[in-house]
Amino acid sequence: MSLSTLLSSRYSCRAFLPAQVDEETLNERFTLAQRTPSWCNTQPWQVYVTSGDATTQLAEALSVYATSQEPVSCLQLPVGYTGVRADRRREAGYGLYSALGIERSDREGRDAQMARNFDFFGAPHTAVITSAAELGVYGAVDCGAYVSTLLLATQELGLGAVAQGAIAFHTDVVRSELGIPEDQHIVCTVSFGHADTTHPVNAFRTTRADVHEAVHHVNTTGASL
Repeated sequence: MSLSTLLSSRYSCRAFLPAQVDEETLNERFTLAQRTPSWCNTQPWQVYVTSGDATTQLAEALSVYATSQEPVSCLQLPVGYTGVRADRRREAGYGLYSALGIERSDREGRDAQMARNFDFFGAPHTAVITSAAELGVYGAVDCGAYVSTLLLATQELGLGAVAQGAIAFHTDVVRSELGIPEDQHIVCTVSFGHADTTHPVNAFRTTRADVHEAVHHVNTTGASL
């Protein structure tokens, strides 16, 4: 499968079948992701992959913690969304809820869907991505590249996956449950498994801005912007 096909067909899977992924496929997936480039080849990521009861237990602990404790994160969280970023975020949220038949006025329904983050949308596996704390923001940037590679490797192997930032708000319980050392920053998780292709949520797709909204060609320096 070509890179362009992988990029255009990849989506965030939010409904999974319960079957576990076989060990050979798991190893192939993470072996591919290990080819991700990083600053000075530091490869700062450490990955904690859950299967079976471990996924269930982490989901249960997160679900309780998220409703009873104040957010605790390793990295600076967004302070707000403004302008076009707010517009895109809103569009994505409304589109997701529409695919699920949740009305904009249905706060309870939206909250229930948000809570699905903490059971990993039913995925049988989740991969918690951490970065070496001493590398600061650039270690997290490298981990972002790793996540992208991991998502594409998952797609190539015929599996579904979703990158989730929600656990970044509740790093204490994740660290405790998985025994993650204090010198590692918890960045995000990637939940994965066999996609439930019959579920309406997996028909939802986000849009992308035109390339000219993101890429700026500079032919002369020193000009006022």
